[in-house]
Parts: sequence; C-alpha cells; structure tokens
Amino acid sequence: MTAPVLSVRDLNKAFGAIVVAQGINVDLAAGARVGLIGPNGAGKTTFVNLLTGFLTPDSGTIEMAGISIERARPEDRVRCGLARTHQINALLMESSVRDNVAIAIAERERYAWRAIRYTRQWRQCLDEAQDRLHEIGLGCASNREVRHLSYGEQRLLEIAIALALKPKVLLLDEPGAGIPASEAHVIHEVLGRLPAEIAILIVEHDMELIFRFAREIIVLVQGRLLMRGTPSEISSNPEVRAVYLGQTIA
Repeated sequence: MTAPVLSVRDLNKAFGAIVVAQGINVDLAAGARVGLIGPNGAGKTTFVNLLTGFLTPDSGTIEMAGISIERARPEDRVRCGLARTHQINALLMESSVRDNVAIAIAERERYAWRAIRYTRQWRQCLDEAQDRLHEIGLGCASNREVRHLSYGEQRLLEIAIALALKPKVLLLDEPGAGIPASEAHVIHEVLGRLPAEIAILIVEHDMELIFRFAREIIVLVQGRLLMRGTPSEISSNPEVRAVYLGQTIA
C-alpha cells in the first residue's frame, strides 16, 4: 500500500480551556480529493492553520512523505510540498497577472526576484507562469493588471499561484466564497482540471461544490473528527444531519 503524502496523528490544540483540535488523525494519499466540512466553529480553519504552520499544535505529529513538519515554519512547509490558496492571498493588484505567478515561481526557485528582472532566469519564470495561467484558464488575461480581474478570476489566480509552487498537497480554503453565481461554473471547471497526482483538501461551505468535487468527506465538530466517508455515506448519516440541524447537505 502506498504511504500517504500527508499524515496527521493525534493532533491537539487548545487555547486555555477552549479545545479547538482533539486527537485528529487524517491521511491523504497522492491524488486524493477530500472535502472538509463542519458547522461554524467546528475547527476547520484551526486545522488548516495547524497544517500550514500558522498555529503550532500542543501535541501530535504532521508528516509530509514521512518528514515531520509540525514545528516547521510556513515557508519551509511550502518547500516540502504543502501549499494553501489562502496562504498566497496578498495579490499584487497593480502588477500583471503573469508577474504575480512568476514571482511565486521565482520564490520557489529561491531567486531574489527583484534582482533578476530582465535576466534569463526571470524570462524562464515568466514563460512557466504563462503555462500555468493557460492551464487554469487565465492565459488570455496574463498581461492585465490584477485589479481589473473579476473576483472569481482573482480566486483562480490564487489557485494558479499555489500550483506554481509545485505542491504535493494543496489546501483550498473556500475557493467558491464570495463568487457570484454567474462565475461559479468557472471554479467548478477548474477544480475538475487540477493535476491528478496532487492530493487536495478543500474547505468549503458550498455543499454543492463539495459533493461535486470530493471523493471523500471529513466532518469536523468541536475540533474532533466526527466521520470520514464517501459523499453518499456522509449525506445519509443521521449524526451528520443532526450536526447540520436537519438541513439538507447533499
């Protein structure tokens, strides 16, 4: 059996008397498509922040391909192959779409991007950025300033930047949030075209998006893992339905 690319064991975190993560165990294999859901305050954002290094666990382990990263800095976790769309949320609004992606590529290669402008290395970064933009459906917008993009296009740009980091695991933090219904189909299409070998964990309140994209779903409640199963198993589980106060979740 292939070892998981991301492995979380007995992850715990509390802020004083408030417990926000309780004994969480999660494995993600290469190519996984997993949704993370739960009611408000369930601990979804805390869990993602623990994975990406913006919070440090009180106990437990996080491994990428067998390498312990639970004490590593966020930027070092990116270099181990863990990327998050929310982590790259400071888009350069006055710069071009292509430059935004090229800068991420330069940082991945550990180039001082401000110092390599007009060099062969910068041209290579720009060429690769153009390829990433074509893959995500933004190739025709590469020369536009980011501030002229629609909100949905900016969310696509965040995904393109994350993909430029060549992740093994990609954490998508509510990629559909705030996107008008008229643009939602673009996000759905792009998610369906993401590289098959990348393990993807998507945190999302839009149940339609989750159930269309995920092959497995994790339910968090009060910082603990309530259930993990297929979309049909999740939607038919009475305990999950009770958590959502009887609301339809599929």
